[in-house]
Amino acid sequence: MDRSLVYPGAIPLDTDLLVSNRNVMVALGALVGATLGTGQVVDGLAVLPTVPASLGVTVSAGSITQMSVVDAVAYGSLGADTAPLMKMGINTQPVSFALAAPAVAGQSVLYLVQAVFGESDDAAVVLPYFNAANPAVPYLGPDNSGSGQVTRRRQSVQLQVKMGAAATTGAQVAPPVDAGWVGLATILVSAGQGSVGAGHITALAQGAPLAFKLPGLRPGFAALAGFTASGSFTVPGGVTRAKVTVIGGGGAGGTHAAAPGGGGGAGGQAIKVVTGLVPGQVVGVTVGSGGVASVSPGNGGNGGTSSFGAYVSATGGLGGVGGSAAGACAGAAGGIGVGGDVNFPGGYGTDAIIPAGRGGDGGGPGAGRGSTGSITPPATPGYGGGGGGSGSAAPGAAGGAGLVIVEY
Repeated sequence: MDRSLVYPGAIPLDTDLLVSNRNVMVALGALVGATLGTGQVVDGLAVLPTVPASLGVTVSAGSITQMSVVDAVAYGSLGADTAPLMKMGINTQPVSFALAAPAVAGQSVLYLVQAVFGESDDAAVVLPYFNAANPAVPYLGPDNSGSGQVTRRRQSVQLQVKMGAAATTGAQVAPPVDAGWVGLATILVSAGQGSVGAGHITALAQGAPLAFKLPGLRPGFAALAGFTASGSFTVPGGVTRAKVTVIGGGGAGGTHAAAPGGGGGAGGQAIKVVTGLVPGQVVGVTVGSGGVASVSPGNGGNGGTSSFGAYVSATGGLGGVGGSAAGACAGAAGGIGVGGDVNFPGGYGTDAIIPAGRGGDGGGPGAGRGSTGSITPPATPGYGGGGGGSGSAAPGAAGGAGLVIVEY
């Protein structure tokens, strides 16, 4: 940031103060641009019903930051400077607006509340000037003219309410946002309406306030939610993206009447960084169940699909081969990842080993182990692992249930 220099005994100049003010503003504008970017940013300025309720709205205190120039017109003794600069207009007090309802029954109208950065000179005062002829009696205004002069260059939020055309309720259209302005909200007013409630006000995405501020910034993905059963994920405040891992359910091991059964396939897996999330958004989470083993001779059940909304999913592994036909029982194929930035296929279950009388192992990490003889295989220990195939005349093991992990 540039700084002015003054010296002992030097005659003070009005530009000493003006240059310092401009330098501070330029430095702050550069800082704002470096941290918030060069787009329009709204903080506060919520459109709310009046208290007490009336046919009007109140725009809360807040600020708007927009690209402007250093000084479009002369700043005191300093000339205009049209170099681009991010500037912030601030309203420290709420502003209220009265609205009017359509006069024709059955009609409604949409109002638009919009905002823009504004800069103006105000606070005119008659200033005292040095009177060389009689220093004890100052001049009033320049050349003792008695004229007032502005003493402040004010940066504020300009607010405006635009009324759309009245139309049959349901057919009303909001007026467009003017170029350079930011739309904050629309308000629906119908014929005969006596007051505006929260349900009549729709906030616009363009005027959405900052999602989070510096204390809320987090490096990378700082929190984690794990789902072992189906449910939903509500996007927390300040979160717009998440890293999601989905694992499908594992297939069950096969059950054979007289020989070992094949191992079940593992659930597929996918990893995706989901962007464009909105705080408060609810995303459905499905956790695929593990395949159910067949008590009677037959193939093991397939695992279920796991998913995070429509963003990413992973199918379940297939059930291992069983039944009563002669010959070796094959291990089953695994599931697949769908829609991920990285998609992994689930591992195959292994074939049954007839000479050893041993069922095939399940596919994938955490898979179940096949058993020997008439012993039922142990439970599948891991998420999405395939179930082990049985030895002869015993049911195979169920597949492992899927898993969904959300990091945000």
